[in-house]
Amino acid sequence: MLLRARSWLFSLAALAAALAVVVALGGCGTVGYLSQSVHGHLGVMRAARPVDEWLADAGTPATLRERLLLSQRIRDFAVRELALPDNASYRRYADLGRPAVVWNVVAAPELSLTLKTWCFPVVGCVAYRGYFDRGAADALAAELLAQGQEVSVYGVPAYSTLGKLPGDFFADPLLNTFIGYPEGELARLIFHELAHQVAYAPDDSEFNESFATAVERIGGARWLAQQAGAAAREEYERFDARRSDFRALVLATRAKLDALYRGPGSEADRRAGKAILLAEMRAEHARLKAGPWNGYGGYDAWFAQANNASLGVQSVYNALVPDFEALFEAQGRNFVRFYAEVRRLSALPQPERRATLAAARPPRS
Repeated sequence: MLLRARSWLFSLAALAAALAVVVALGGCGTVGYLSQSVHGHLGVMRAARPVDEWLADAGTPATLRERLLLSQRIRDFAVRELALPDNASYRRYADLGRPAVVWNVVAAPELSLTLKTWCFPVVGCVAYRGYFDRGAADALAAELLAQGQEVSVYGVPAYSTLGKLPGDFFADPLLNTFIGYPEGELARLIFHELAHQVAYAPDDSEFNESFATAVERIGGARWLAQQAGAAAREEYERFDARRSDFRALVLATRAKLDALYRGPGSEADRRAGKAILLAEMRAEHARLKAGPWNGYGGYDAWFAQANNASLGVQSVYNALVPDFEALFEAQGRNFVRFYAEVRRLSALPQPERRATLAAARPPRS
């Protein structure tokens, strides 16, 4: 199952500054959390080697060699055709020996889709906590469950350092957690993560993720049309059709739950309505699995464990994508002009940023 959820890791300089501030304030729990972020990231960096070294190593498996070569063609295409940063990112590879680079913990109340947030000095507020160790993530999840929160713990295949760290050693690497993705999805992930280096709006994850998703969609379509073979396009069409079905079902259920939680009625009424909506969602998943998905079970665990936390996190990556796609069209489908406008928007106050972005939408007919 490829849900493509990600985590942020801010620069080590920012983390170090935050750590110093928290120590001064006596926030020992936060010190430990930030410390594991720094040490976990350094562990990933130490495991990475230049792609050229992997290709020159006779012990590199043929399948991995083919994927690394493909990744570098994608990386070159990102610079040449999409005007994405030309730097050391995704020019190194690391096998971490685990299925995720980070595990995110998200939480929400029983009758709300509003995610719990954690705030840190310097780096701001985020609606998750990411851990390099699954056990630490599960321990926090247990604490939140004991507090009456609904919790989701999910593996993250990639994160971005926003291209802010100095030198090749700190550049974002390719990882075993995503190198085996279908060709079109591997291209989209690399384009998405590089887009985070183009523009970043503090404390506006929806803006940042929707922008990167728009870039990955536009760039992914170009890659598949111009570079991929027929087999890769067919593979991706099947994959993307299932993902589109998944997103449509989940976002529709999320909208219904949000209306239920915000509407009239007692808590008992909301609990009963919630149970009905979740049951309907799972029944539709079963229909999709038995029908157009031809028995595909990659989403089984997600639907079995779905709750307010896992549903609440789904809108971040897609809510503003149509606005960014309209903005791309308004800039003449020119990536350089498009990125310049997104950077300008990212510097505005959030209400003005959202209003200006919404103005790019074409009028409804």
